Amino acid sequence: MKSRDLAMRLKRREVEEKSRKVDDLERIIREFDQMASDLERQIQLEEDRTGIRDRAHFSYSTFAKAAAQRRDNLRQSTEGLREKLSAAVRERDDTVEQFSRAAQQAANLDDPRAGRRDRPFGITALR
Repeated sequence: MKSRDLAMRLKRREVEEKSRKVDDLERIIREFDQMASDLERQIQLEEDRTGIRDRAHFSYSTFAKAAAQRRDNLRQSTEGLREKLSAAVRERDDTVEQFSRAAQQAANLDDPRAGRRDRPFGITALR
């Protein structure tokens, strides 16, 4: 009985950890997307201020170049994080499914009548 309770607690903790990891990745992706859009606005403002939009032009703003590089790096990092997020969601869903199966099995073991419901009606049911 205690080992089953311990196993259930460990599985529940694993589910919580996986859920927390998914939440953290989603939060980080939102923050990176927000930072990238802020950088995009700053680039637009700088291009409007200088009047030069061609990045190959010799007098294109170095601030705009640096901001564009940071924005591109953030977008690239976000894509990697999205891949990690999809893997983490799959892991979390698998763990939740395992936990629910284990909880169902534990509930069936705790209820002595649960096993009798699965038996077909017949001679054994008459005993």
